[in-house]
Amino acid sequence: MTTFIDLSIPITTRVISDPPMMLPQISYTTHESTWAQIALFFSGLEKADLPDGEGWAVETLTLSTHNGTHMDAPWHYHSTTDDGARRAPTIDEAPLDRFFRPGVKLDFSNLPHGHVVSAAEVEAELARIGHDLQPLDIVLVQSGAVYGTDNFTDQGVGLGAEATLWLTERGVEVVGTDAWSWDAPFSHTARKWAETRDPAIIWEGHKAGRIRPYWQIEKLANLAALPAHGFTVSCFPVKIEGASAGWIRAVAMVED
Repeated sequence: MTTFIDLSIPITTRVISDPPMMLPQISYTTHESTWAQIALFFSGLEKADLPDGEGWAVETLTLSTHNGTHMDAPWHYHSTTDDGARRAPTIDEAPLDRFFRPGVKLDFSNLPHGHVVSAAEVEAELARIGHDLQPLDIVLVQSGAVYGTDNFTDQGVGLGAEATLWLTERGVEVVGTDAWSWDAPFSHTARKWAETRDPAIIWEGHKAGRIRPYWQIEKLANLAALPAHGFTVSCFPVKIEGASAGWIRAVAMVED
């Protein structure tokens, strides 16, 4: 028997999951007010002609491709990849065979918010859970961020350039996190930046995609419900021409 676990957060205006300038907007049009829209297609139609006088329900959204649970394309991180050898691919160029694969969960939720996970810590966590990482495994990070709580965007660990490149060197092409970003929260990195003025720490996990392309899921949910390995992930992105990201309905399938 297969158990399906929803790994996605909703696109909603009621729960804060992005900084203020990035929040989505949703306009709901309900059945009572839309009969006239149907009448535009049928000359002479009156409200009373429709069952209970009802039209359709329609929603209009204003949102970023990075709202909700979504997948970043290499184009989001930089204009080129493979050390500048080629243009970075956009989300409509995503290789679909990469997005239905065995998954592995790395649990770093015990580490402090803002911690930048190292390659050694990734390797140690794989050893702890007894998983031999395979090329094209989908690697999901339980970061310690909790969707729906205050200051969500400031929560969780991040994976820096070192850890990200360690994974991609071993054939991993799709990763994901339940935090707002694959990198450590900007609020924590900004404090380090104020002390060091080292630009290499800014968005370093993302910028690793300049060297080797990879696809990155952000704002996952329910990772605590997953085993460490032995499950399959489905995470196909919406095909948006030339875009830096696409929304996904991420689902894990666990065989009982």
